[in-house]
Amino acid sequence: MISMKILGISGSPRKGQNCEKMIEKVLEIAECRGFETDNIYLSSSKIAPCTACGACREKDCCVIEDDMGKVYEKMKEADGIIVAAPVYMGNYPAQLKALFDRSVLLRRKNFALKNKVGAALSVGGSRNGGQEKTIQSIHDWMHIHGMVIVGDDAHFGGIAWNPVEEDTVGMQTVRDTAAKLCDVLEIIKKK
Repeated sequence: MISMKILGISGSPRKGQNCEKMIEKVLEIAECRGFETDNIYLSSSKIAPCTACGACREKDCCVIEDDMGKVYEKMKEADGIIVAAPVYMGNYPAQLKALFDRSVLLRRKNFALKNKVGAALSVGGSRNGGQEKTIQSIHDWMHIHGMVIVGDDAHFGGIAWNPVEEDTVGMQTVRDTAAKLCDVLEIIKKK
């Protein structure tokens, strides 16, 4: 039996808050369905912004020394990647942007994320606080890498508002997105 892994990325700089809670729920669902799981929490990671130095065009690594080396390995090992982001001024925060920009190394190295299944979650201060725009921006990053993108079977992905543990409707979209990610990976596994 082929084992598959889902990586959950919390793009929030806030430890133990909404994005980490959503990722924990997704990974719990994935584990119950037999998937291996792993996570990256930007709240406990040090990832500097890309400087566009161009070194990754020639090297198999980034010359910036921080936690991104571990992120590259986890992303390459995963079959599915789900990203959760809070809304900061209408989009995801700078910490997640740094990770996305630095992932260009994986694109330059034979599209290492191509055909991995991706999904997105977002949380805002209100029901319509910019979550769809944030999810669209995460999807844009996934498209640039050639990933296969899934939603929650009704819309774009998991859309919640703060605090997520009190948002039953939003958390249902998070669970539905996790289920869709698992469903698609299981379909791929059977082929």
